[in-house]
Amino acid sequence: MNVEQLVSQLRCDTTFMENVVRWEELPPRMAQYAPFPEGLDKRLVPVLGKRGIHQLYTHQASAVEKVLAGRDVVVVTPTASGKTMCYNLPVLSAILENEDARALYLFPTKALSADQVSELYELIEEMGVDIKTYTYDGDTPGAARKAVRQAGHIVVTNPDMLHSGILPHHTKWVKLFENLRYIVIDEIHTYRGVFGSNLANVLRRLLRLCDFYGSHPQFILCSATIANPQELAQTLIGRPVDLIDNNGAPMGARHFVFYNPPVINRQLGIRKGVLPETRSIAGMLLKNGIQTITFCKSRLQVEVLTRYLKDMVRDPLGNAGKVRGYRGGYLPTQRRDIERGLRAGQIDAVISTNALELGIDIGALDACVLCGYPGTIASAWQQAGRAGRRKGTSIVFFVASSSALDQYIVNHPDYFLHKSPENALLNPDNLYILLSHFKCAAFELPFEDGEAFGNSPAPEQLLEYLTEESILRHVDGRYHWMAEDFPAAEISLRSASAEENFVIVDVTNPASPRVIGEMDRYTVPMLLHENAIYMHEGQQYQVEKLDFDACKAFIHSVDTGYYTDANLNVNLALLDVEKQEEHQGALLGLGEVKVSTLVTMFKKIRFDTHETLGFGHVRLPEMEMHTTAMWWTLPDDLANQFDNDTLKNGMMGVANLLRIVAPLYLMCAPQDVAVVYQVKSPITEKPTIILYDNCPGGVGLAHKAYGMQLMLLDRCLNILTDCPCEAGCPSCAGPVGEIGLTGKQTAENILRGLTK
Repeated sequence: MNVEQLVSQLRCDTTFMENVVRWEELPPRMAQYAPFPEGLDKRLVPVLGKRGIHQLYTHQASAVEKVLAGRDVVVVTPTASGKTMCYNLPVLSAILENEDARALYLFPTKALSADQVSELYELIEEMGVDIKTYTYDGDTPGAARKAVRQAGHIVVTNPDMLHSGILPHHTKWVKLFENLRYIVIDEIHTYRGVFGSNLANVLRRLLRLCDFYGSHPQFILCSATIANPQELAQTLIGRPVDLIDNNGAPMGARHFVFYNPPVINRQLGIRKGVLPETRSIAGMLLKNGIQTITFCKSRLQVEVLTRYLKDMVRDPLGNAGKVRGYRGGYLPTQRRDIERGLRAGQIDAVISTNALELGIDIGALDACVLCGYPGTIASAWQQAGRAGRRKGTSIVFFVASSSALDQYIVNHPDYFLHKSPENALLNPDNLYILLSHFKCAAFELPFEDGEAFGNSPAPEQLLEYLTEESILRHVDGRYHWMAEDFPAAEISLRSASAEENFVIVDVTNPASPRVIGEMDRYTVPMLLHENAIYMHEGQQYQVEKLDFDACKAFIHSVDTGYYTDANLNVNLALLDVEKQEEHQGALLGLGEVKVSTLVTMFKKIRFDTHETLGFGHVRLPEMEMHTTAMWWTLPDDLANQFDNDTLKNGMMGVANLLRIVAPLYLMCAPQDVAVVYQVKSPITEKPTIILYDNCPGGVGLAHKAYGMQLMLLDRCLNILTDCPCEAGCPSCAGPVGEIGLTGKQTAENILRGLTK
């Protein structure tokens, strides 16, 4: 069955259509072309002609023209629109004209680096010229690294390797730095929050070294659709860029189906689970032979769905290779194998976290299922864009969970379809991050008196501080590195603190233990505590032992009828108050807080029915994080209107509403901010609602919320009063079972008291 036939069948299925809130058909888009720009090396044109490319899409031609004119550019077009041509053509043209010219390609992941370089190899092979293109990452053999440093015309790497493997060893890369003509940064929409703030500082270090070696490279940046691509690009590289967004790539027709699972308890507003409904839709696509990608929000969801779908297609020998899971934590060889299988059409269904959201070539799939809202409109469109060929019809299903954010999106499909995507927010001048990169920069090259570090503020003060701490030494107008350690090793670009990943070791056969995956330190207490059921490609393992000091988890294969999910307890303590003001008796504050997290227990959840079978205790150390928070303290006359239980339920309702509103209006992912309520807060000793940046040091979200706090509360009140439920539901203040019968009304009273 093809997609058109499936569409006709589903539209006639009354049971299915009862739950469809909106069925939007996006029309096909015709290609728009432009001729090859003047100045492009003529040897490229016949080679492109052999590949069926006789002219460029409009955005490709505009980008190449601007780059050849010496401009920094950012190209913003949807998935699979041929952005690689925007940088490959000017880079190859420059190297053909001057064989000493060099280019540096940065991709956010090793997988994407390997994928993109294969396309470049093919183009160079067809031209029959000696342009050496190398991938330089952690998997590059030691013997090959010298050749890359000396002879590589195009060096393809990732920010982590640039940070720790290239910049600190720049004296081995003289040929690259002296002749660097272009720096290509793809998928810049992924560089938000901590990761983006770190990359902006890595680029400050890179440009500082280029200046030292006498090169002045141009930037070519590419992004999926976001609201502020030009602002993001300029913040990353610290200088103006030209925006190219005149997309000329074609696209086949696409059906977008907003599916809201049926209500099973109308009084409590509880709907059928998102996992069983996603399983049903993905299973239907699988049975009809439609190649599908399903995106889940968590690793656990990926593994549970993978197990369900594998069980549908097992052959008599138990093989189920046509269904594969894909997520962070799988070993690189396993992930490459899955990507090859998708491109070759050997895999019918893949279930993934956002790890496959990026532009890795996995072929052209026909269908995409979103198991819950991924958190941002930009991510949702990026995931939906993984399905769809340039010709032919594709279909995307958005299956909503009972969470408030999912219910808001599914009940406001126009918001999703027509609202511009989110801003990508980052803060390169976050003191935690900036200070770390100052150390790295000083290690790489001594700072001169009065020298700037990109456009960062107050470099002299930071240099003086590092001198006082005996990390730098000021001699003859220069700041020299004098500490013994290697500063780049202490920084993880993807979090504000450097933490070693945990290795997961399968000891089912004690004679030959094998490493099957890895996990970051912050996730380990939730998923790898002792007696947890860890799932890997649908196979169940039980955690025998978690060695926190050695960063290892030992697991053995089991076959239980349940999986586990842990509970996380969070406590806050005030470190410093930055701002405080009073509004109608309510106290508004902004400052630094310490967030302590501790996993204390876990639930055993049965497959299929998802009922809780029992509980277990977790004994692990508490983890701490310093970050930025803002808070609302309720006026005494408002708080005194309610008894403690009523007040608690109302504050819970307001916190739930802020979790819907804050990501939408701060334009960030839901996991980037956290909202908690405290009937007697240790911060203020009064009833307080607290919103904080959910990463060490913060990236400016709490500051932004402080500046728009009245608007946030107004939007919460609008959602609450617009919701037709009687006493609360997951779409507004929360289900009655959570906030009680009076929770919705109390939340409304609190919001009116704070906004009057």
